[in-house]
Amino acid sequence: MSGDLVFYGFALLTVLAGFFVVFSRNIVHAGFSLLFTLFGVAGLFALLGADFLAVTQVIVYIGGVLVLILFVVMMTRIPRGYLPRRGFDHMVPAGALAIVLFALLYKVVTGTGWAVREPGPAHPTISEIGARLMTTHIFPFEFVSLVLLVAMIGAAILIREREAPAGEEPAAGGGPAAPDEEVRS
Repeated sequence: MSGDLVFYGFALLTVLAGFFVVFSRNIVHAGFSLLFTLFGVAGLFALLGADFLAVTQVIVYIGGVLVLILFVVMMTRIPRGYLPRRGFDHMVPAGALAIVLFALLYKVVTGTGWAVREPGPAHPTISEIGARLMTTHIFPFEFVSLVLLVAMIGAAILIREREAPAGEEPAAGGGPAAPDEEVRS
């Protein structure tokens, strides 16, 4: 009984925060609501006995991706007088796509024969996954880490702004300086 209450609590947290992410007008509030959505999903993974997915959800998505999203949002310069388009003309294609996707998901969920099994004890999977990552799948694991490192270096280069010499305005794009210009770090 208490396990059901915990499940419904995490499910309610996930769904309500997800709706707030979608319908919030303030992008920072939407980002923080995404934090609660991802936390609720991690709690659901933990309840299902997927310990690796729960920890990965917290470390990678909450600790990495969400922090990156919030930093990008806070670093983006939006002019003070800027207001997004109002009206429903830009919502019609998105609404039509949402209805089509919902109908497709409904058809798949109702058309699938779901096998009901008796729940057994949850077995930890982290040690098995760790052993496979460090033996059988070491090359893809290290290759992905190099790709992520290159992406981080590229992002740092793209957002770095060039200091303007005394009396000059910074470049309009705020990007890296031209090769023949002197750059101060």
